Amino acid sequence: MIKDITIGQYFPGKSVLHRTDPRMKLILTVFYIVLLFLIQNILGYIIAIGFLVVAYIIAKIPFKMVLKSIKPIIPIIIFTAILNMFFIEGESEPLFEWWIFRIAPEGVKLAVTMAIRVVCLIVGASLLTYTTLPISLTDAIEDLLGPLKKLKFPVHELAMMMSIALRFIPTLVEETDKIMAAQKARGADLESGNLMQRAKALVPILIPLFISAFRRAEELALAMEARCYHGGENRTRLKQLHYTKLDVFAFLLFVLMLVGIILLNLYAPVLI
Repeated sequence: MIKDITIGQYFPGKSVLHRTDPRMKLILTVFYIVLLFLIQNILGYIIAIGFLVVAYIIAKIPFKMVLKSIKPIIPIIIFTAILNMFFIEGESEPLFEWWIFRIAPEGVKLAVTMAIRVVCLIVGASLLTYTTLPISLTDAIEDLLGPLKKLKFPVHELAMMMSIALRFIPTLVEETDKIMAAQKARGADLESGNLMQRAKALVPILIPLFISAFRRAEELALAMEARCYHGGENRTRLKQLHYTKLDVFAFLLFVLMLVGIILLNLYAPVLI
C-alpha cells in the first residue's frame, strides 16, 4: 500500500501536457475540481471522466499509475459511501431497512456521486504533479499569487514550502517502506491483531520516520543556507514563464467542456 502512493512524483516527457504552461495547468486543475461539484447528471460525469482519460493518453502516463493513485484512498471511499448510504434519509421508499439501518435511494445516489467525485479529484490533481516539475510548480504558484506581495504576503516562501512538501512525499513514502521492511526483519508483526494492537505496532515505524524527516529538513535548511538562499527578494529565473497558443487552446477547450456541463445541468434530465 505504501508503494502505491504516487502523489508528488514527476514523470518526464515531451507531451503537450508537459509543455503546457504550469500556471495554466494549475488554474485548470482548480477549475476542474470546482467543476466536479457542479455536475448534476451522469452525462456530466462521463464528460469529466472522458476528459481525464484523454489527458492521460496525451501525457503518455500508464494507467497503472492511475490505479496506484486510487488504491490508497479506497478505504476512505468505502467509509464515506457507507456513511452516505445509511445516514442519508430520503422521501422515497427505502431499498433496505433493518433495525436502525435504512438505505434510501437518495443515499445510494449520493454515495455513488461522492465516490466518483473523490476519484476524479485525486486522479486530476495527480495529473498536475505527474506532468509538472516541482520547480515549475513553485514558479507558477508564486506568479499566480504575485498580487499578494503588495500586502506584504510571503508569496515566494509559501510557494517554496508547498513545492518542498510535494517533493518530499515520495521520499518519505520510500523511507517508510524501508523502515517497515527493517522492522519486519526484526520480527515486528504489523498486519495481525486488533485495531489497538496494529496502532501500537506503528510506534516503532513513526518514531524513526519523524527522526528521519527532521534530519532531512535540517540538512535541506543547511544546504539552502550554504547556497546563500534568503527568500525570493531580488531573485531571477533561468526560465521565464510565457503563455503560448497551446495554453490558449487548452483554456478554450476547458471552457467548452464547462459550457457543455452547464447546458446538461439546465436541459438534460437528472439521471443519477
